[in-house]
Amino acid sequence: MATEIHASAGELLVPLRDGPSAVRTQLLARWHCRSDVAFAFAVSLIWGLFYNARFWMETIHAMWRGSVASVAFLASLFLLVWSLQAVLLLLLPSRRLMLGAASICFVVAAAGSYFATRFGVVLNEDMLRNVFETDVAEARSLVGADSVGHILLWGLLPALLVWKVQLPATPWSQRMRRNWTAIVCSVGACVVALLSCPAAYAVYFREHKPIRYSLVPAAPVTSAISLALDKSHGDRGPPINVSGRATRVGPPHPKPLVIVLIVGETARAANFELGGYGRRTNEELRETEGLVYFPDTTSCGTATAQSVPCMFSHLPRRDFDVEAADRYTNLLDALRDAGIQVEWRDNNAGCKGVCARVETARYQPDSDPRLCQYSYCYDEILLTGLEEKLSMIESDTVIVMHQIGSHGPAYFERYPPDYEKFRPACHSNELQRCSPEEIRNAYDNTIAYTDHVLAQTIALLRQAAEDVDPMLIYVSDHGESLGEQGLYLHGLPHAFAPETQTHVPMLMWLSPSYASRGSIAIDCIASRSSAAFSHDNIYHTVLGAAEVRNVSYDPSLDILATCRRSTSLQNHE
Repeated sequence: MATEIHASAGELLVPLRDGPSAVRTQLLARWHCRSDVAFAFAVSLIWGLFYNARFWMETIHAMWRGSVASVAFLASLFLLVWSLQAVLLLLLPSRRLMLGAASICFVVAAAGSYFATRFGVVLNEDMLRNVFETDVAEARSLVGADSVGHILLWGLLPALLVWKVQLPATPWSQRMRRNWTAIVCSVGACVVALLSCPAAYAVYFREHKPIRYSLVPAAPVTSAISLALDKSHGDRGPPINVSGRATRVGPPHPKPLVIVLIVGETARAANFELGGYGRRTNEELRETEGLVYFPDTTSCGTATAQSVPCMFSHLPRRDFDVEAADRYTNLLDALRDAGIQVEWRDNNAGCKGVCARVETARYQPDSDPRLCQYSYCYDEILLTGLEEKLSMIESDTVIVMHQIGSHGPAYFERYPPDYEKFRPACHSNELQRCSPEEIRNAYDNTIAYTDHVLAQTIALLRQAAEDVDPMLIYVSDHGESLGEQGLYLHGLPHAFAPETQTHVPMLMWLSPSYASRGSIAIDCIASRSSAAFSHDNIYHTVLGAAEVRNVSYDPSLDILATCRRSTSLQNHE
């Protein structure tokens, strides 16, 4: 006979009896819960106690002062969290919805707790946008035995067990009256909690905002709802051109212009030898003549879905809204409007809408058996056919290359074995299985390989300089955490992200023929290289380099503008 388990407001599940037969019996049993309120608070209690280790650790680290006031604050915060997550369930109008939501939330909480605890990654809107826009290959790189096991044990199993709960048959009106009474009392308790430590909460909410994004399942669920509401606007029609007509300036030239813009992935400036890093991660680039490195460059975001659309936008980071980005034309549209040929080569999870209206080449894992060993190809695949293309170019051209670069956590998949110069290197996508030294070595190998790819690209451009006027710009989309402060990967809110996630490498190479074409003094650029730059400079610098102007062009953000001696171009600055 099935065993009945009665739960009070503070308990939903009771410990299983000893022995496998007893376990099987209780797993097959219907678990009786006294009310919807008891269920909601019991589930919320489980989430608060067992799924939010990162949230509580960060909160204690930020707010603990070893005093009675600290204890009072933490107790009131626990009451606040417990009550609010229970209220979210009680607000649902039917029991099936409540059980279904609780079931889904267990899976969300399991995933959120795993990535927050293991990597310090939080499922805020930017990270969820990355999740929704990623492809199978990128998602696969994040999946390992530990993550699957954790989500199955702490997510799927509780999600299924939720449906074993049997709530008493109660008239709908009585249930609603009881639920709303609990909601009102909970809200009242939350108000009391907030008012009990007003100064502490003022500091907590103002100075430690990122911590709230690690609260599961509330934070990822509310972020997902917010993201869904933004997406619900649907097709907004063709993009709006607020930058006006793009026009060419300057005199005609005997050779076509070629600009190669390389968008790096997850490369952080801290590990670039050109910026002062103690390891030899830029052996080829440091010997490259005509190259200028910009050591103080900041990214627009900490995730690809934010940074890539932002760096191609006419708007500065402070005004940029990623949800509205597809409503407006971007840098590539302006170049094309001016009559320049534009090509996007992608060895990543897509261009995030930036390349929607230009020629695009995407490299699949089976593109080249030599260069495609894993879910993504090595970045040298981006150079396929480039030599031939350069020899046939007859008009001004911009080629954008979107790298897979240093995308983690499977850093070892981003470079060929021959480029593993730093050893021992982590050969797992489960970073917790590797030592800090192994993780650092694997990551540095990705930077050294990026160094090789950039040097090879410059070599091809230099070789083609008899027929074209080439230049190259490289900038990473965002940085990466490698265990500093207990954080891994990237994606924290920009305002609170560590410098390792926002400080990115940027460099520029100008061929002598291009420098002559624009009357640009390379030593002038080098003298300005230590100034502070950001993704805000990319739109204007590329337009300036391509001798294109529109209403949005701002010479103060064009890195080359002050080093350009051509009178005809300066008249348009």
